[in-house]
Order: sequence, then C-alpha cells, then structure tokens
Amino acid sequence: MADLAGKKLGVLLTTAPAHPNFRPALALMNAALDARARVYLYCVDDGVRAVASPEVQALKARGASLFGCAYGAHRRNMPVDDSAAWSGLTVLADVVGSTDRFVSF
Repeated sequence: MADLAGKKLGVLLTTAPAHPNFRPALALMNAALDARARVYLYCVDDGVRAVASPEVQALKARGASLFGCAYGAHRRNMPVDDSAAWSGLTVLADVVGSTDRFVSF
C-alpha cells in the first residue's frame, strides 16, 4: 500500500445514516485515518443528520476535520452546536480545492 501519511482526503456526505452509502463512506474514512491520511468531512443536505451520529463523532475523535452545512441544519430544524464546524459552502470549496483526493457519497 502506498504511504498516505500526510495526504488529504476530502469527503462530501449528502446522505443520512440510514442510506446505503453511509457505511461505505465510514469505511473509507476510517481506512484513510488508519493509513495516517488527514480526513476532511463536509456534511450537506441530509448528510447533516449524520453529524451527531456516534460513527461520525468517532471519526472526529480520531482526528477527522468535521464540517456541517449550517443552512442544511437550519432547514432541517437541527441545532448548530459544537458537534461540527458549521459553515457555508465556501468551506466546502476550500476542502475541494485543498485536498489530494475528493469523493462524495
């Protein structure tokens, strides 16, 4: 396996935890963290529902940078708290532009 230490992986999550894409996204991010890559997760649309999930909070605890779309949270009547860095799409653009690889689920 290639040395991924220091590489940056950006992930856009648009699905809620019940969606079939949630588990593969988690597996990818955990594998990247295991390989010592830096992970940047931006949750938007129904993905904001995943921010408070134990699985996503565990990624944050492991060192992943966790961002949530504040507008998406407000539209879904969800609290904007310290579970993520709540922001706008400008931050998403920064993640896309500054990572070595970017994927979306």
